[in-house]
Amino acid sequence: MINSFIMNRRAALAGSFGLAAGQLAIGGTVTPALAAAPQKGIATPEINRVKLGQFEITSILDGSVVAQGPHPTFGENVDAAEVAALLEKNFLPSDRMRNSFTPVVVNTGREIVVFDTGNGAARRPDAGNFVQALVGSGISPGEVDLVVITHCHGDHIGGLVENGEPAFPNARYAIGEKEFAFWTSPDRASGPTANAAALVQKNVVPLKDKMTFLKQGDEVIPGISTIEAFGHTPGHLAFNIESGGRRLVLTADTANHYVASLQRPDWNVRFDMDKEAAIATRRKIFDMIAADRVPFIGYHMPFPAVGYVEKTAEGYRYVPATYQLTL
Repeated sequence: MINSFIMNRRAALAGSFGLAAGQLAIGGTVTPALAAAPQKGIATPEINRVKLGQFEITSILDGSVVAQGPHPTFGENVDAAEVAALLEKNFLPSDRMRNSFTPVVVNTGREIVVFDTGNGAARRPDAGNFVQALVGSGISPGEVDLVVITHCHGDHIGGLVENGEPAFPNARYAIGEKEFAFWTSPDRASGPTANAAALVQKNVVPLKDKMTFLKQGDEVIPGISTIEAFGHTPGHLAFNIESGGRRLVLTADTANHYVASLQRPDWNVRFDMDKEAAIATRRKIFDMIAADRVPFIGYHMPFPAVGYVEKTAEGYRYVPATYQLTL
């Protein structure tokens, strides 16, 4: 009798807990229970600001998109199973990835410098948020003194113009001399480069009179200088940023996936226009970053896109920054 009572009581309690947790009986009808507030969906921060000497460095999330991959976009020169095994080892799915877009703002105390401008408001869903987030960070577009273009892919220059007008009305501009020459050549107007070249004509060329054209080692402004990082595009640039004895490297699209491009820098990336040059550049830039133990910001690294790398036998291990630049 005692065991029967215990079992019956347990069953009754289980049934009542099931109703309380997931169902509600009204007039003999069982209906799903609702939470006190509706779910809001995935949320991520949009603004991250750190100190580098006397400079303030702000990463701003223009948006992020989910896509198939990483293979064959990353590792198209190796077997899909090899890519999947590396991703599984790093706790990542092999069939889908999230790609973030992260423009960077440097406030030197004298000038506000924007590196790349995101996709632009109308270019793709789930991105094009840069100007809105910039305002949310406490900086208006009219306060921007200088816009630096690392290269001319659409997710970097799409936000130069909004609603037919320059998004940063008081800014001057800087771009790699080789990059500008490549994309404005009449040869780019047809074939696989046609769409990108058309966007350059629409968003970049009208700003030419306000542009400085950069070469290797040029000082953009005091504390910021260029690093040739050719391969992703013919004139792709990275930047060395220094203030108060602190240093950071802005790598732009030198590496675009924190596992597939860094742990395996020799894997081809579909969007690299010169695959061999891009591989050599990845190794050159990240060998330097690892040896010098300095932080970097990569445009497509997981937001806030600030981290370090440790050299390994085959490539580099990505170490996200935590509080190093907030002390």
